[in-house]
Amino acid sequence: MRASFRIGRVAGVPVGVNWSVLVIFLLIAWGLSANQFPRSYPDRPTWAYVLAGLSAAVVFFLGLLAHEVSHAVVAKRNGIEVEGITLWLFGGVAELRGEARDPGAELRIAGVGPLVSLIIGVVFGGIAVLLHLAGLTGLWLGALAWLAGINILLAIFNVLPAAPLDGGRLLRAAVWKATGDRTRASVVAARAGWVLGVLLIGLGLWQFLRGAGFGGLWLALIGWFLIGAAGLEERQARTGSALRGIRVADVMTPQPQTASAEMTVADFVDHYLFAYRHSALPLTEDGRPIGLVTLDRVRGVPADRRATTTLAEVACRADQLVLASPDEQLTDLLPRLSGCTDGRALVVTDQRLVGIVSPSDISRAVQRGSLREQVPAGRH
Repeated sequence: MRASFRIGRVAGVPVGVNWSVLVIFLLIAWGLSANQFPRSYPDRPTWAYVLAGLSAAVVFFLGLLAHEVSHAVVAKRNGIEVEGITLWLFGGVAELRGEARDPGAELRIAGVGPLVSLIIGVVFGGIAVLLHLAGLTGLWLGALAWLAGINILLAIFNVLPAAPLDGGRLLRAAVWKATGDRTRASVVAARAGWVLGVLLIGLGLWQFLRGAGFGGLWLALIGWFLIGAAGLEERQARTGSALRGIRVADVMTPQPQTASAEMTVADFVDHYLFAYRHSALPLTEDGRPIGLVTLDRVRGVPADRRATTTLAEVACRADQLVLASPDEQLTDLLPRLSGCTDGRALVVTDQRLVGIVSPSDISRAVQRGSLREQVPAGRH
């Protein structure tokens, strides 16, 4: 999930927000201020309901951020680099560069998120109980109680043993520990996610038909998301198994043809497009990659503007490039490539371009890796 904009860094990790967060934020704020709070605490001014609803929604998303930051911090302590954190429609995701080295690390990284959500819920619940015992009642006590309940519910939902939930990671760690096979553990967790997704869709549709309205459809939507994410995780697990042990240098195209950022699109089409078989060309300056131009980006330039448009204007910018080192494991590069619009990685040594990795390079590596796994033991 790509961030629509960055909001800063927390614990040294870039934090971004996808536009879809606005949807769930407004739904939560509206549901609280227009329905739940007025029904539970009538005769308050409208501004009080709105303020309480907005405040609860903000604190809820701060709790989600704390959940994801905890994953990132523990991942870094276990030797895994963190690309960033993105909040989006279904919560948040910590983008890890690589995988846990052993089941114990997987357990720690996955388990800390629900633990943080549980602690947040218990803290808010404790404050609400103390205020109630002190004789305080009213709207703000209700907001605290809602925050306690939603965070505890979030913790419980996240430990359900199904990928891509944290509970799926916990299940994978357990199966991995028991069998010693990370790929098998990933497949088991992914299929559990598929089953949970089907159950949520069925339950959501049943609730909708019984008059639950949007709540039932929302549950079904979560189930649909789980099915898609679980299927993707299983495919990634099988791909990772086929590519395990393969370095970036083993699959890259070395010393690729490059172009100048000052070249016009017209010159590129006339002199480069048909002269070279590649559909992407890195832009370099003194051997350093500063951009990447692809056929899709060039195709978007109208014919009458190609003579006055430079490649730098249409290329992927330097800060958007996916960079890799030759000795990096290909399985560590794949998660970053999956979030890259152009689908290519530039391979650098001492900041100088030495190769490029394309989707076709990955595909050939997967095919070779799959064949390698099919060779019986002792027949190499």
